[in-house]
Amino acid sequence: MKLILASASPRRAELLQQLGLTFVINAVGIDESPIIDETPETYVKRLALEKARAVKQHYLEDDVLVLGSDTAVIVDGHILGKPDDDQHALQMLKELSGKTHQVLTSVALIGQQESYVLSKNAVSFKELNDDELAWYLATGESKDKAGAYAIQGKAALFIRRIEGSFSGVMGLPLYETGQLLKQQGVDCLSV
Repeated sequence: MKLILASASPRRAELLQQLGLTFVINAVGIDESPIIDETPETYVKRLALEKARAVKQHYLEDDVLVLGSDTAVIVDGHILGKPDDDQHALQMLKELSGKTHQVLTSVALIGQQESYVLSKNAVSFKELNDDELAWYLATGESKDKAGAYAIQGKAALFIRRIEGSFSGVMGLPLYETGQLLKQQGVDCLSV
């Protein structure tokens, strides 16, 4: 089987490498804007599937599996995507400060069939003061991250508690991904 990761995320590539898999990266740009009245769960599922489908259409061979994924941070019922700039990142971090938010990560795998899984996680932030916010923005970690933070980076200093999958919060839930791969003939225990 030829595995293709439909994502430019270095974090997803690192996580997939942890499983010992050989894969090719083929990322595509899609419109990631939420549709009016779309639930967060539907949003992340749609984006994961759209990414995988956009790449899969270029590979007609039967032995090609395309993995797409998407992560969204949900606070007070609304989706926090990737920040546009530092001011937007600051606004997001202030929204997360002192609260527990949800991180949804979807994984879509397309080969002979389409399969999908959703990882739901809860992350609790400490109350952030102005100095902490300024320090974190200066690290540059908030750029291109859903919710403007990287749990595997310096933002770990702000996380009081996590319920769920650490790798799911990072962007690719490994347990669920392994199960999807196994359903389509790739056993991570034998690679």
